Amino acid sequence: MTTKVMKANKGKNTKPELAVRQMLREAGHPGYRLNWKKAPGRPDIAYPGKKVAIFINGCFWHWCPYCNLSTPKTHSEFWQQKFERNVERDQRKTKELEDAGWKVFMIWECRIKKGGKEAVEDVVLYLDDLI
Repeated sequence: MTTKVMKANKGKNTKPELAVRQMLREAGHPGYRLNWKKAPGRPDIAYPGKKVAIFINGCFWHWCPYCNLSTPKTHSEFWQQKFERNVERDQRKTKELEDAGWKVFMIWECRIKKGGKEAVEDVVLYLDDLI
């Protein structure tokens, strides 16, 4: 049962990703690349020429700093280690990109649900300044 649930989690084209991409297009910023392999960390959305990387993080898997989520009650040690590894990986990806001269944005699933277009406001303002 657990394996089936875990396999059902999408890694690409999630609802939050689709929402962010739509907001970026509506704000006049199409032309991004998805899961661009040539960028360190393979960001969800990348503007290679502008060296802008965007990660859209699910609150549960990436251990959202805003949601104050609790660790699942069963197998809590496993989950705690899993979340710690995920957070470390995210930090490593961000550092690799920044060291390579990229501007990195993290957009959290809860911010997309609560704030709508405000979730991408910083990204849009940054991209507007590059024009």
